[in-house]
Amino acid sequence: MTELSDQVETATATDGDSATPPETATRDVTVAPDTDAPVDVRGAIYIPARAFNFYQMWRDYDHEIIDRDLGYAEQVNLNAIRTWGSYELWQEDPEGFFESFEDFVSTADDHDIRVLIGLFEGIGNQPTRQNLEDENLMTATGVASPSNQVLNNRDRWEDTREFTRQFMDRYADDDRLLAIEVMNEPGWNSRRVTFSREMYRTMWEMRGSVPLTIGSTSMAKNAKYADWNLDLFQFHYNFPTSQAEFRDALRQVVTLDENMDEPVMLTEWQRVRSGAGFHTAPPREQRTPDYASMAPIITEMGVGNFFWSLMIQPAYFSSQREVGILNGLFHEDGAVWSLEDARAIKAMSGEDSVEELEERQLWPQWTEPIKQEVYGESVGTETPDETETEAENATEDETLGNESQSESEPTESPEP
Repeated sequence: MTELSDQVETATATDGDSATPPETATRDVTVAPDTDAPVDVRGAIYIPARAFNFYQMWRDYDHEIIDRDLGYAEQVNLNAIRTWGSYELWQEDPEGFFESFEDFVSTADDHDIRVLIGLFEGIGNQPTRQNLEDENLMTATGVASPSNQVLNNRDRWEDTREFTRQFMDRYADDDRLLAIEVMNEPGWNSRRVTFSREMYRTMWEMRGSVPLTIGSTSMAKNAKYADWNLDLFQFHYNFPTSQAEFRDALRQVVTLDENMDEPVMLTEWQRVRSGAGFHTAPPREQRTPDYASMAPIITEMGVGNFFWSLMIQPAYFSSQREVGILNGLFHEDGAVWSLEDARAIKAMSGEDSVEELEERQLWPQWTEPIKQEVYGESVGTETPDETETEAENATEDETLGNESQSESEPTESPEP
């Protein structure tokens, strides 16, 4: 470890003991597949199109939907999926959760796809019963896991440890998994970092051949975790403001990766768009997918990656959904939002033919309420191009600027 470990010398573990796991050992793990493709790990974030959080994904688990969607991933030569479990669903039905997860990884394996699975989530609204079950297009949202009540009471951490132990007991040596992630983006909150460290210790004590990791917004924030003996470092860059900015950031990460023993992956990215901040409202023509604005640079740099997201759906956070942001590559019937996007993503494998795919740049029928609420339009209306008036954009930007970020802390940083 070079530059990254230098950063951590000035970082201190928060709210407790040293961050180093209780034992250290030389790890013999494999993250990247043996391939001659331009990009070795080619992945997507996955949540079913009509699930608003991961509790709903596992509560309503449907093998047929999973098999269909992962089949779409296979069509553009993806070989990895990043998704999350649900501690809250496990609390209600432990065996049901693991039965569904086993079907998920088995189905992914049938499509030659490996799974990067997160156990806990640092971003989102509190996992109240209302938030977990909310399916209203305008109010449903991602949820953090576990709750603040659990995070603030160490006596309740034994239950989260049991969830972690049961998962590791089943999957620590399962080569269908790409990696096991203790939590996504805990770094915005010291209590979440402390909690994650304790759960990571449990993972480390039960470690097998599957790499262990943590979701991080940037390489700078990875300084918090550099002495945890991670097997894989992650960083996120959802919305660079220009291709030049993204290329420069990625070049820095590639240079760092070449001097590290552990691999580095870009585990969240979406599109180039103007305006800073995850929850800001971009111009209307930038509120729909444009993976082709970033994918060629990722291919050029050869960085393992996961884009958000495989399936087309209104944005994961309601603050983005309220301004009409749509994410995703595939409609539920297998059409894609953009053939250019599909081609750019498939090109990471060394192939770029998408002749079998159909393009349809229309919002899904089931999203009619949000399209009407935000734009006053039917889902059958084509998405406007860059002729959107500057006056309308300025008005919407000003409106959003006065709103609070109700869901969470920011989830993306311009730092590599």
